[in-house]
Amino acid sequence: MNENKSVLTYNTQYPSMQDLRKKAKRRIPKFAFDYLEGGCNEDVNLDRNISDLQDVVLMPQYLKKHSGTDLSTSLFGHVYDAPIGIAPIGLQGLIWPNSPEILAKAALKHNIPYILSTVSTSSIERIAELSEGRSWFQLYHPTENTLRNDILKRAAAAQCPVLVVLVDVPSFGYRPRDIRNGLAMPPKMSVRNILQAVGRPVWSLETLKAGIPGFATLDPYMPKTLNLSKLGQFMNAKFTGRVDVDKLAPIREMWKGALVLKGVVSEEDAQKAISMGVDGIIVSNHGGRQLDAAESTIKPLKNLAAKYGKQIKVMIDGGLRSGPDISRSLASGAEFTFMGRAFMYGVGALGREGGDHTISILKVQLQQIMDQLGCEKIEDFPQHLIH
Repeated sequence: MNENKSVLTYNTQYPSMQDLRKKAKRRIPKFAFDYLEGGCNEDVNLDRNISDLQDVVLMPQYLKKHSGTDLSTSLFGHVYDAPIGIAPIGLQGLIWPNSPEILAKAALKHNIPYILSTVSTSSIERIAELSEGRSWFQLYHPTENTLRNDILKRAAAAQCPVLVVLVDVPSFGYRPRDIRNGLAMPPKMSVRNILQAVGRPVWSLETLKAGIPGFATLDPYMPKTLNLSKLGQFMNAKFTGRVDVDKLAPIREMWKGALVLKGVVSEEDAQKAISMGVDGIIVSNHGGRQLDAAESTIKPLKNLAAKYGKQIKVMIDGGLRSGPDISRSLASGAEFTFMGRAFMYGVGALGREGGDHTISILKVQLQQIMDQLGCEKIEDFPQHLIH
């Protein structure tokens, strides 16, 4: 039994996500931290994601024989060291400079997937280089087919093994924090934001070194004279609209690798995904950032995993912050878990060491829980769920 206990080193001053979050908040300007933290409207679904997940409880089996634990998980033809992935986040380099590159390197080192967003601050090609072709790519569906086709060709040329199509953004979420801070489209740097940046000297210095963040993957398609006041118009014109079956069909035909839909929460959508030959779904509500009146992620996960888990890979993203949360999700039927904010807390707190540190503590936490439960393999977690 492979116990996955080797070479997991981390900074013992920050053994929890709460420690990382507190330090990150002290190092990141408020407007950038608000962008990371915030949900939409009144943050109801943001809070529900966390509270509903924490209501899931597990049953340990102390007297059974236990020969060790194995965190490894097979997914889309690759065996990962743990069922933990780094979820896509837009404008990552605004939250912490070069964070996509930091996290892609850490993911490669730990053999877990990193998903690059279309609207992140590093390009498909750069992240593919750093991850040795193992990074996944999340597509914000363009309104123009020629733009869609070119982005897909670039992702294929970069050898991305998995394409994740985002389906839960038919319109941009109404996010009061970002509106107040000028980070709704179009973004702007107010005097208040500039003063906040000055008050975070390490962030400011690292940003100067890295350069002002932009949408690196989209650079080739943006007009050279585009300024910030027109950026919002460009994004609204090129990347908003509902992603339906008609839009997904040509993607399934063109994309030869694994295809995943992110944002599926209903049985109807899951059935359509299966009928189209989609390989996996990520049950997600965009981190509580799109629809405040929706369910938490763990509620539809249980239903979708039970009904469709033998037909399609069912994964989860949203509300997870720790090893216990990973365990709760796996016990509820998820085959794999993804987190976004947790990894950005790590990078915001510890910079270049943050990705490695965060993955390490999550692996240690997951290992400890499996030992405690008497759970030897990841697929055994549902046996420990208290219904």
